[in-house]
Amino acid sequence: MKIALDPFMHRHLSLDQLPSKVAELGYEWIELSPRADFLEWFKAPRVFPDRIKSFKKALNDANVGIASLLPMYRWASNDEEERKAAVRHWKRAIEIAVELGVDTMNSEFGRGPHPDKGTCYCCHTGSMIEACEDAWWRSMEELVPIFEKEGINLHIEPHPEDWVETLQPSVDLIRTVNSPRVKFLYCTPHTFYFGDDTVAMLRECADVLAHVHIADTFNHKASSGLRYIINPPGSSARVHQHLNIGQGEVPWDDFYRTLAEIGFDGVMTACVFAWEEKADESGKFMRSEMQRYVDQYFK
Repeated sequence: MKIALDPFMHRHLSLDQLPSKVAELGYEWIELSPRADFLEWFKAPRVFPDRIKSFKKALNDANVGIASLLPMYRWASNDEEERKAAVRHWKRAIEIAVELGVDTMNSEFGRGPHPDKGTCYCCHTGSMIEACEDAWWRSMEELVPIFEKEGINLHIEPHPEDWVETLQPSVDLIRTVNSPRVKFLYCTPHTFYFGDDTVAMLRECADVLAHVHIADTFNHKASSGLRYIINPPGSSARVHQHLNIGQGEVPWDDFYRTLAEIGFDGVMTACVFAWEEKADESGKFMRSEMQRYVDQYFK
């Protein structure tokens, strides 16, 4: 198992400073999420030979590895030019993974087109779900053979506001891809969008589960739907948090016990975003808590 840190709360550091910071916080692995000087959100990678060379040196000096690269591109856009651009960016990101010796990438199913290119930014209302799924399949037809050829694993998660944001049909979509390189990512701060029974959901996805994101959140459906109060009433906003373990309502003992029962041995990433003013403290706490649960249940 690789226990990694998503260093988003440390994005003020230069790329070459990240590995030593990650090591200082107690991690041996980075999950490198989008940042302006590497895999920028939705745009072409800002990566060139000297940047790769210096980043590899920084990683080596800190004795830190990259567990996964996390690109975010609009591969499910129903605007064909936008989708084609996303596929081009994905192909370059895969090349970068190969250059860095990274064997895993992860991403989200996607929210569809840029708001300027569609009538609806998010797809959960149903207005563009079919078009976004069709676009995603076209992208997968191009990209999966490349992942397989290069020996790169792809782990995909549903996200609130994506064209699919629940455990099902996400895991069946991944099964339908039918590639040993394409697996499921269970993101714990999205738990209450996935469903209500953590144990049952982990058992349901066990055959395709390869990656988990660790952060806490509140159940937005609890307290008669009033855990969060959003105005105006009836808003379609999607809310969740990425908190430290213990600050929300994710059933952590059930989660880790079931992970151990199903034989999970993939990537486990701390992805807290809520405490930038306490980023070091949060990172150290999460590393310690994840290890405590692993030691307790993975025997």
